[in-house]
Amino acid sequence: MKSQSAMEYLMTYGWAILVIAVVLGILFQLGVFGNANLSPKATPGSCEVQRTTASISLEGMCQGELPQDVAVFTASMPGQIVSGSIFHKVGQLTFTAWVDEYNTNSCWQNIIELSNTILSLGIGITCSSQAVIRWSTPLIQPGGGSIPLNSWHFVAGIWNGSNNTLSAYLDGTLVTPITAGSGTTSYTVTTYTLGGHSPYTGMSSFSGEISNVQVYNTSLSSTEIKALYQEGIGGAPVRPQSIMEWWPLNSNLNDYSGSNDNGQAVSAGLGYNNFWTNGYSAP
Repeated sequence: MKSQSAMEYLMTYGWAILVIAVVLGILFQLGVFGNANLSPKATPGSCEVQRTTASISLEGMCQGELPQDVAVFTASMPGQIVSGSIFHKVGQLTFTAWVDEYNTNSCWQNIIELSNTILSLGIGITCSSQAVIRWSTPLIQPGGGSIPLNSWHFVAGIWNGSNNTLSAYLDGTLVTPITAGSGTTSYTVTTYTLGGHSPYTGMSSFSGEISNVQVYNTSLSSTEIKALYQEGIGGAPVRPQSIMEWWPLNSNLNDYSGSNDNGQAVSAGLGYNNFWTNGYSAP
């Protein structure tokens, strides 16, 4: 009788231990206990660009600290739009972001789009997971390096109106040969779309996670693009005096460039993820 009771006791607690072991294994696989998740995270707005009449500078924790959260987008929704409050007429543009693509069920997924009622310019992902910079009307789509699924990567697009070129970067490396642009020497940006699409292109909404979107009114050099990548997902702008908009997407849609061009969620397709570090490796 005593041995039977002992066996029943062991069986009961054995199943409980097995369940706990399975749960812990799943959590480890998801990266919940990884060093990145356990390390201190930067709170929203801990680093920002300060603008005064005398200077433009970075203020706060600006040493590449990991964000608390990243933005999560679903392909069935148009994501987030920043528009209307500030217009920029420029002759050059650089736009960058960190992205983690979930799947390729939707072709031509849009990461960043800068548009007005006539033209749109942006960087996205093709049906075959290629990074592509895209200028519409006329449509130009130079593409490049493949973006693996379910892992974080740095993408950048550059338009230079002075020499009529487009170029795309993946993880700090040029993946698109310099290609002729639209022939436009100046461009007015009135609408920014992140993770979604505007009425002016056929691109689908992005399915995955996006963090640290930066838009500059200049063409960053290849050295600056590489430096921005090396800073990691929490990197601050490499040229604060040229930053137009900066959305870290760390728990909110605020613009920390000093322009105060805060975002607006236009659907339920936008959320935030605190355990986002699975698939991320610091450069």
